[in-house]
Amino acid sequence: MREVGRQPLRHFLGVEGLSRETLTEILDTAEGFMAFGSRAVKKVPLLRGRTIVNLFFEPSTRTRTTFDLAAKRLSADVLNLNVEASSTRKGESLLDTLWTLQAMNCDMFIVRHGLSGAAAFIAAHVAPGVRVINAGDGRHEHPTQAMLDCATIRRHKGRFEGLSVAIVGDIAHSRVARSGIHALRTLGVEDLRVVGPKTLIPVGIEELGVSVYHVLERGLEGVDVICGLRLQQERMQGALLPSAAEYYRCYGLTPERVARAKPDAIVLHPGPINRGVEIESQVADGPQSTILEQVNVGIAVRMAIMSLAMGSHAGVAEDA
Repeated sequence: MREVGRQPLRHFLGVEGLSRETLTEILDTAEGFMAFGSRAVKKVPLLRGRTIVNLFFEPSTRTRTTFDLAAKRLSADVLNLNVEASSTRKGESLLDTLWTLQAMNCDMFIVRHGLSGAAAFIAAHVAPGVRVINAGDGRHEHPTQAMLDCATIRRHKGRFEGLSVAIVGDIAHSRVARSGIHALRTLGVEDLRVVGPKTLIPVGIEELGVSVYHVLERGLEGVDVICGLRLQQERMQGALLPSAAEYYRCYGLTPERVARAKPDAIVLHPGPINRGVEIESQVADGPQSTILEQVNVGIAVRMAIMSLAMGSHAGVAEDA
């Protein structure tokens, strides 16, 4: 992905290695789209005549629907490929499916896949004019989720410098955590903490510039932002946790534990949330929760990334 303002973006495959200027441009562009959800007419013609394919090989509710809605608000034509009923289930290769769709003159692929690197593989084989956005690949990255989390934080805190942020839960299997760490560090967060049991914290993660805590209460002490994570049971191999009940007893986000953070701390979660496992309802539905707000912010962020990738973002802020 090239830097915004120098050359048009082609793909958005991850946030690792991107400049602060690039990430800030995405956030600024998204800010221009934030008010669209409350308008009587929610569409702008930035991607009119473009065809966007949601190519999801994993189940998804929030990500897929927000990408779908974001594309439609940009006036694009959207094709949602039902992979369960597609030719890949009949033995057709991923590349043959891709080339078939390209023959229909599609302009962009939104890709979610269970294998790390799948989005980059597709990006390496698309035609020169086609864009690819990573909607989550294995344990690797979920870059648009990281950007919507950062956008939510900036809307509440107004800055990244000087903030203390705790990412809590299944760090080892979470592409959200990986992308979030890279994005937050690049944007200026110095006190970035990961909190969880030893079995769910990757060895050597300190090299990414984070502090590791295994006691939740200590990890939440004085933080400005708490980012809860879903337990990635489908990616775990072996008995990494005694039970969901034991995890909740030690690492569940309860009002008492959240009170260890600053009084104006906010709580994020990428969803879907597991109440009584990762988070208590009083926290998920409480005044510090931004979980539902993140969904709306996610539409604006994905509108921003799609329009930037297609080189069609000029005048967004003015039009908003």
